[in-house]
Parts: sequence; structure tokens; C-alpha cells
Amino acid sequence: MSLGEHEWAPPGVDPERPTVARVHDALLGGTENFASDRAVARKLKDVVPEVVNLVWCDRAFVGRVVDYLVREAGIRQIIDLGAGLPTVENTHEVAQFADPTCRVVYVDNDPMVEPHAKAILGGNANADAITADLRDVDAVLGHPALRRLIDLSQPTAVLVIGVLHLLADHEDPHGVVRRYVAALPPGGHLAASGFLASGNPKAKALEVMLQATMGTGHFRDRAAITRFFDGLVPVEPGVVHFPEWHPDERLPGPLAPWEELLLGGVARKPHP
Repeated sequence: MSLGEHEWAPPGVDPERPTVARVHDALLGGTENFASDRAVARKLKDVVPEVVNLVWCDRAFVGRVVDYLVREAGIRQIIDLGAGLPTVENTHEVAQFADPTCRVVYVDNDPMVEPHAKAILGGNANADAITADLRDVDAVLGHPALRRLIDLSQPTAVLVIGVLHLLADHEDPHGVVRRYVAALPPGGHLAASGFLASGNPKAKALEVMLQATMGTGHFRDRAAITRFFDGLVPVEPGVVHFPEWHPDERLPGPLAPWEELLLGGVARKPHP
């Protein structure tokens, strides 16, 4: 889609306005982005050169989480909120590699995500993508495409990874997450993450640049991120930095400063 000054955009898409999904795609080296998105990606890399590593770290975390949910937690249905543009090792690919019967629905408010995801999904009968705002819980959970694939009376996982920092406090992100958790049956799982507010200079630099370029980006302290899991049973090791959650290999030593920017975890909804 890199067509210089005359980039084609689907109907309803303004190529002059960067979006989180397309900036994310640009950082990953994808092609589903515009000049405006690439400009934001460059600015983010200027203030935190490791931001590309951060994005790939996020992808790896999602992969390990999904693999755990399917292989160890017995989950066969996943709702991926704020999924962004499909890249590599997508949620449905990881889940269906572990069990081809897994059903996955991607949700994003960027109108480019749904058609791109559907093209990648092809004839995959057990995966779909919908355009919806995760803040509108009723619209998401009541969407016909989601209802076709997801039976909320059966063990289901909701992923809100790499997206909650886009919700300001006045949008009540904790309340939004609680509503999704309330819709899950006992044994359902929540996987969530957030950018960590700290004395780390990279944290403040990235937060300031996100707000300057995207108009959003809210870092939260450990207590606020942990509160997304209130009432749930945490999966070990709890809410930790991404590289510390079920690492594929033993960590070689202290985390790099950029690896300390994100916290995430998984928790299970208990039986009454």
C-alpha cells in the first residue's frame, strides 16, 4: 500500500489520519499503512529506538498466551479485542496449530482490519473478524459473526493485549473489562496488558509521543494494571513484564529498560 503521494484508501478510510493498527503495522514492517502512519512510526522510533523490539515482544507474548490457553487451560474459543492488522503468528494461527477446532474472532474499530483479516483467513470456517469498538461491549458480544462462532456458555478467553492504554480513565477501562469478564462462564480466561507508568525515562518519552501523535496513550501503575484481574484467579507467575511470562527459554539476566515498559498476565474466572 506504499504508493507515495497518491495512496489508495478503502471507502471510509482517511489516509491522512494515522491509526493505531496501521502504525503498529508500519512498525512491524508491514504494507497495510499510509505515509501518515509511517511518519508516526518514525517519531516513536526517534524517542524510543527499541519500540520495534517492543512491538515484537508484544507479538511473542500473545503467542505464548494463546498457546497456554489452548494447550493447558482447555480454551477453544478466543475473542481478540483491539486485534490490529494481521501479521505473523496471529491468534487463530497459534490456536489452531494447537487444536484446529479452535474458534477465534478478531475485533477492531479500524475499518481496514476486517477486510484484511478476512483476506488472510480465506475459507477458515473457525475464524472471523468484525469491525466494532471494544468499548461497546453489547455491540461486540451481540455481533452476528461473533455469535456464529462463539458460544459464551462454553470456556472462552478474552484478549485485551496491547490496547488498554488507548482508553483514558474517563472511559472506564476497568469497567469495560469487567463487563467482558461478566459475560464469560466459569473457567473462562482474561489475558490483559498495559504500559507501566514508572520512573523509566523511556516510559515517559513514549507516553508523551503517543499522546502527541495519536492523541491517546495512558500508562498506568502496577496496581491499576493488576486491578483489571480483580475477582479472577491469576495464572502463575501473575502480572509480570512480558519476557517473564512463560518464557520459551530461561531469561539470561536483568531485563533491558524497554522490556520493563509492559506488564501483562492471564487469569481464570472461578466457579461460584
